[in-house]
Amino acid sequence: MRDEIKHSGDYPSDIPTTRKASEVLEYQTGWCYAKAILLAALLRANGIPTGFAYQRLSCSEYKKDIYCLHGLNWIYLKEHGWYRIDARGNKEGADAQFTPPDEKLAFETGEGEFDLPENLCDPLPEVIEALQKYKSYDKMICHFPDVRCV
Repeated sequence: MRDEIKHSGDYPSDIPTTRKASEVLEYQTGWCYAKAILLAALLRANGIPTGFAYQRLSCSEYKKDIYCLHGLNWIYLKEHGWYRIDARGNKEGADAQFTPPDEKLAFETGEGEFDLPENLCDPLPEVIEALQKYKSYDKMICHFPDVRCV
């Protein structure tokens, strides 16, 4: 799923912003948030406890001097406990790997960036609001969800 479903930021198109797991499957694309929603649905359907996690990262690759949330998942592995995984999809500068117990997310945090420590049952409200409200690539890159502190 990580590599087969395209990340909307890597493949700009006129496909509307996807929010629900079914939409991500239908259009085969989604922002990291929507891909995390699909992954949670698939894992939960298979009895694997799954939550939502976020990082606050620089999003200057899309628009200069902005920060945004990056959507991830928590999964429960019997051998290792709770472990974060990244459904984003790899590209130059983004290399997520599934290597428990070692975590290898697509991005490491740098200056002005941080991990949100919570393991959430549902996506953050500001994430769902952005996915519902900003239906195009051009709108989304100007209105990424963000938080300023934890």
